[in-house]
Amino acid sequence: MNSEQYKKLVDELIELLDEGVYIVDKDGTGIHYNKAMAKTEKVEVGDVLGKKFHEAFPDFNLGESTIYSALVKKHAIRGNQQTYKNIYGKEITTENSTIPVIVEGEVVAAIEVSKDITELRTITDTLQELREKNFAGEAPKPQIRSYTFDDIFGENEKFEAVMDRAKKAASNDATVFIYGETGTGKELFAQSIHNLGRRSGKPFLAQNCAAIPESLLEGILFGTSKGAFTGAVDRAGLFEQANGGTVLLDEVSAMPYDLQSKLLRVLQESYIRRVGGTKDIPINVRIIATVNEAPEELMAKGLLRKDLYYRLNVINISIPPLRERPDDIGLLAEKFLDKYNRRFGKQLWMISDAALKKLRSYDYPGNVRELENIIEQAVSMADDEHVLTQKHLNMPGKWINREPLLKYDESVPLDKYLEDLEEQIIADEMLKSNGNISKAADALKIRRQTLQHKLKKYGIR
Repeated sequence: MNSEQYKKLVDELIELLDEGVYIVDKDGTGIHYNKAMAKTEKVEVGDVLGKKFHEAFPDFNLGESTIYSALVKKHAIRGNQQTYKNIYGKEITTENSTIPVIVEGEVVAAIEVSKDITELRTITDTLQELREKNFAGEAPKPQIRSYTFDDIFGENEKFEAVMDRAKKAASNDATVFIYGETGTGKELFAQSIHNLGRRSGKPFLAQNCAAIPESLLEGILFGTSKGAFTGAVDRAGLFEQANGGTVLLDEVSAMPYDLQSKLLRVLQESYIRRVGGTKDIPINVRIIATVNEAPEELMAKGLLRKDLYYRLNVINISIPPLRERPDDIGLLAEKFLDKYNRRFGKQLWMISDAALKKLRSYDYPGNVRELENIIEQAVSMADDEHVLTQKHLNMPGKWINREPLLKYDESVPLDKYLEDLEEQIIADEMLKSNGNISKAADALKIRRQTLQHKLKKYGIR
């Protein structure tokens, strides 16, 4: 394969990648530049290929260029954040990894792989600026709903024990570690602990650690110093902004492993250092951390540092999923019915027994949040009526085991008893057939169209 064929091969290969790829030769001249990179940097491919990198991007100071560092200093730099202007003056923020290609001790090229985080950086900067203005009294405090224990409902014995434990946690400043599946109400518990405690008059700031690049997350938490990276400014992070209050780190296991070690140091030393800074800044915050998988599993997978977990797990709270507190389903459904009656101007006064039975027969993988969504949808779509029935409930066709209707209760009209029995048989058969209507119809020995009609009649999906 000659050099021209090899270049063609590399060009075709890098075009298959979603990430931006920029390759320069030993002199810094662009020899490969894919369309994804051009889209990221808001330029044309022809603006870069065949040109020296510092000519294609004249806004860069050579000392801040990762390509220059790779070519001249033979340094590999990974996960580096850069904010710069392209040749058209458009400001771009990227997260780059740049490596030198070394053959027999000599640099023959440099490869840069880049991801566009311009919009994400803009959003996070805006949020941090609003927080700073808010705490400085330059803007009215946003009206964000703040929750207390009065907003958490449940009479299940296991759930009440968890509530009691959380209320006790509010009486001190120890770090709290909350485990609960998605939708169980982890943030409600965290806010309630804060609002019942001595820090209630101070800030409560929450940060979801998932889906944010490490380079951005570190700056959000610890703040940045001017010169930390291209485009960086002096800005306080969450720990400074929440000083005296509480920081909620949601999905803390999604935090990159290296950043977890920095968080551990904050817990141990009670001070932070801004990204790129040299000054230690003392802080006084309570940390509440949450995860949606069992911490033992997260540590086994290498997603959660053991030393960090033991430091966070001073007070541990484990919120039971809704399937483990089925006796609370009726109570919660009634609370949500009242809430969405007011919101949508409806007058649904009660939930029918058949509808409650259907609600209690589902296992709720989305937990309380999913139950609330089901009731919200039902109320919003209801007509001018006063009873929420099965027909209003739009639920997945996943049922849990129920007691069979074997004994006839003479207090129940025969036609009602037979309808309930038919509904249960059909629901059970739909479960066995994994929702396959044709398969269920064959098993029940009825026509597919007849089964479809009965599924609609009973609100079974």
